[in-house]
Amino acid sequence: MRSALLAVVALLSLNVCLAQRQMEKLNRGVVAMNLGEGKAFVSWRLLGTDADGIAFNLYKSVNGATPVKLNPAPLKQGTNFTDASFDATLNNRYFVKTVSGNREANTDDGYTIKANTPVQQYISVPLQTLEGNVPGDCSVADLDGDGNYEIIVKQEMRPRDSGSAGVTEETKFEAYKLDGTFMWRINLGKNIREGAHSTPFIVYDLDGDGKAELVSKTADGTVDGKGKVIGDPNAKWVSPQGHILSGPEYLTIFDGMTGAAIQNIDYVPGRHPETQNPTTEQLRAVWGDGNGNRSERYLACVAYLDGKNPSVVMCRGYYSRATLAAFDFKNGKLTLRWLFDTHNNPELAAYRGQGNHNLSVGDVDGDGCDEIMYGACAIDHNGKGLYSTGLGHADAMHFTDHIPSKPGLEVFNIQERFGDAALNMRNAATGEIYWKVPPVAAATEGGDRGEGPGRGNAFDIDPRYEGSECWAAGAGMSGMWNSAGQKISNTNPRSCNFAVWWDGDLLRELLDRNTVSKWNWTNETTEPIFVAENCSSNNGTKATPAISADLFGDWREEVMLRTLDNKELRIFTTVIPTETRIYTLMHDPIYRLGIAWQNVAYNQPPHVGFYIGPNMKPAPKPNIFVK
Repeated sequence: MRSALLAVVALLSLNVCLAQRQMEKLNRGVVAMNLGEGKAFVSWRLLGTDADGIAFNLYKSVNGATPVKLNPAPLKQGTNFTDASFDATLNNRYFVKTVSGNREANTDDGYTIKANTPVQQYISVPLQTLEGNVPGDCSVADLDGDGNYEIIVKQEMRPRDSGSAGVTEETKFEAYKLDGTFMWRINLGKNIREGAHSTPFIVYDLDGDGKAELVSKTADGTVDGKGKVIGDPNAKWVSPQGHILSGPEYLTIFDGMTGAAIQNIDYVPGRHPETQNPTTEQLRAVWGDGNGNRSERYLACVAYLDGKNPSVVMCRGYYSRATLAAFDFKNGKLTLRWLFDTHNNPELAAYRGQGNHNLSVGDVDGDGCDEIMYGACAIDHNGKGLYSTGLGHADAMHFTDHIPSKPGLEVFNIQERFGDAALNMRNAATGEIYWKVPPVAAATEGGDRGEGPGRGNAFDIDPRYEGSECWAAGAGMSGMWNSAGQKISNTNPRSCNFAVWWDGDLLRELLDRNTVSKWNWTNETTEPIFVAENCSSNNGTKATPAISADLFGDWREEVMLRTLDNKELRIFTTVIPTETRIYTLMHDPIYRLGIAWQNVAYNQPPHVGFYIGPNMKPAPKPNIFVK
């Protein structure tokens, strides 16, 4: 009887995890760009919920006149079109209709190229940047439920690393519509240290009402989008060295439409289990140092821990103690789902010191529920440890289907300390190390610890080999390895940064600073194919975009960068035709969650949960629903 009952419980649990997950209800995301010489490039979304075989008709209305269909037959391949009858002196509105059988259906209002718009391939988003601020990392979500993305910009003044001394200023979050309409501003205040490791923020529809919320760590003096102050506005917890190692810590969820604080709770876990104002010795006993280099390292993500509803996961620490706290948001309240904490827990000792400066999320074991790839270890959807490789901390990680011939997904990681796994590839579900490559540089005298590679990439950039090609920067590493761990070249691309699907093929292009480049595998050179003039990347030498994501148009990705004067964001989109048809990457669960965590710490590019590349199988239908 007991065995039968346990079997029923297990089956019910599995059914919960295999339920459809709710995703954003997006419109067609039509976008059009003036190419010059009487041509315009138009593209739009295929949705993950579209019926197989759906076709499209593209219409154009000039200066408000009766729309004219541009395509002689329904479009059944790539969701893009080059209009050769474009007049740049007139207003040209483009919109698509779906075609099923002989029936057409309207979609949305489309996109207008206004008269006399110059030849360009970007959308301009004017900002209201305050004096002394610099637009930094961004996130996107549908804040108002209209099917379009809004942009949330982190504005910084004087950010610093967690372990470095020096006083910082006040970080702001600002929300804008794609046309530049300003929505709200949140000021985190003087008691939140500025910096990539201190201010991760999550923007996602957590309660399923079709409108996204923002979640962030806050403190005394944080001001919400309505001007309401959180905590004590006069408190100052900043030490003379600029560290913030005492005082109340809060977790706040804000309304995406107004920026108003919905709920404010204690941040879990605090710096110390016994006091809000720990001494240096108390911090050292818990974290391993007393200056905040370990305790003030934060990560964050969204995960569908029950397979259907999103939870926000706030993380603290990865060099030593590692903590992850998962929260659900329903009926206007945040509630703790589970807490993973290695402190004073012998059963979790193997998970100490395994975290990266980034993380990734996805279902690795096929039960429909998400796991969290926390650097060299993985946390199961129930808040228990799934496995730890023991390889230790690293700076960069890439999680996708790197090896298409193997079942399931893989994690490519690097190793910052000197060991034998400067590059390593593992089974994402089990932690089995498929292959690893030792660093070239010699270990430091007297031990095996030292500075390993600081960056690593894994993208499919060479069609001659299966899956992702892998390389690293630092520790004397040079060359490139295929997905099987075989060295295929002594030369690697000049870029070891982001990637973007940009041109018409299925290989990925390289994104570094304001430049998109193509790897030429024949002569082993990195060749620029697009430069975003008058724009700058973020995060110093990390040189990352404000965000890169499939924001509109077809399945290729957009690149968002700030202008040199910090007064504008520009969203660059490809104008290269392709016949490849893939649904919007934002309806792939792993990719969409990657956009949610992209702003966290050392930004990393998003990946999909399936293989995109030469000879790829049709993209699997996502198990999602939209309201």
